[in-house]
Amino acid sequence: MQTATDNRKESFSQLIGGDTPVLVDFFAEWCGPCKMMKPVLEDLHRKMGPALRIIKVGIDKSPSAANAWQVQSVPTLILFQRGKVLWRGAGALPAAELERIISPYITSK
Repeated sequence: MQTATDNRKESFSQLIGGDTPVLVDFFAEWCGPCKMMKPVLEDLHRKMGPALRIIKVGIDKSPSAANAWQVQSVPTLILFQRGKVLWRGAGALPAAELERIISPYITSK
């Protein structure tokens, strides 16, 4: 898992524009439900491996990205592939439910 600032060589649009699906977690450090999502996303990352990229975007550190995608509440999760939104949801989700939602969009490599 990486934060949007981990790899400055790739812009946000480059990150979400690739062939590999990218799950973006818009979060805030002060958000309780966001903290609950951390182990869920780590588990999803372990299960999906390189078939899914997961990046975290802090809305306080990157307000322009949050505004561009009209993030109204945190956590907001958006699944992208080739720059298009495949799925979007807000609020904390149990690991099994998030995996069930994301799995149809992931192809094993």
